[in-house]
Amino acid sequence: MQNELPQVLKKLETELKLRGFSKQTSRMYLFYNRKFIEYIRKSPEDIDENDIREFLAYKISDQSLSNASIVLIKAALKFFYTDMLGINLSIIKTPKASKKLPVVLNRQEIKDLLENTKNTKHRLLIELLYSAGLRLSECINLQYHDLDMNDGIGWVRHGKGAKDRIFILSEMFKKDLLEYMKQTGAGGKGHIFSVNRRKMSPRGIQHAIKISAERAGIKKNVHVHTLRHSFATHLLENGIDVRKIQKLLGHSNLQTTQIYTQVSSEEIKKIKSPLDAL
Repeated sequence: MQNELPQVLKKLETELKLRGFSKQTSRMYLFYNRKFIEYIRKSPEDIDENDIREFLAYKISDQSLSNASIVLIKAALKFFYTDMLGINLSIIKTPKASKKLPVVLNRQEIKDLLENTKNTKHRLLIELLYSAGLRLSECINLQYHDLDMNDGIGWVRHGKGAKDRIFILSEMFKKDLLEYMKQTGAGGKGHIFSVNRRKMSPRGIQHAIKISAERAGIKKNVHVHTLRHSFATHLLENGIDVRKIQKLLGHSNLQTTQIYTQVSSEEIKKIKSPLDAL
């Protein structure tokens, strides 16, 4: 059994690559399938629906795991045992992931965040993340040749789902980037956000944004995706069609983008309380 485990996971890893899953998703699918096999102590060919029910029930009883984590575990097992081995898991019901509304900064908080970012490179990062709505991995992998400064656009190469997409460049970001290139002598080659000619790490970017938020006195939980959420919400409040926002964010499903209609506060503010009408 112990000798078989790596071989089984190797097959799963190969299939995940062939299907174009992201590195993060592949890592989590491999992790939970390994934990399941270690827990159930059977060969994959001998596993049945009841084994998977038992493992999911065991995980649900773990108070530290959210409903979203349970949904992820089920998806990981379903991919391997349904898609690869043909065991039907569709009848297994688990708690639905809770739908929390994303945290969004208002426009003043965005200004405060920028004003309290003293490091030029970190300020450029925040400008780009907010003005273009990029994901963390998309920002890290962005290279100078992905930008068309004359037309004010850029391209995400091999984004989520291995898709390319276009994004907008703000005038402020373009001006500050050109100034940064002059100061640093960057020749317009390689990755835009690098340290010692190596791409910035996700942790480094998250830390930079956290420090800026603390300096700005922002009490909300601010991270990279908060800037993406703020980008989408503010565009919606500016009257931009939700389908155009969907394209800019790279969402394959319009429903994913429509969550921002619930976050926007501008339309809610226009409603007069019935108490004030008495």
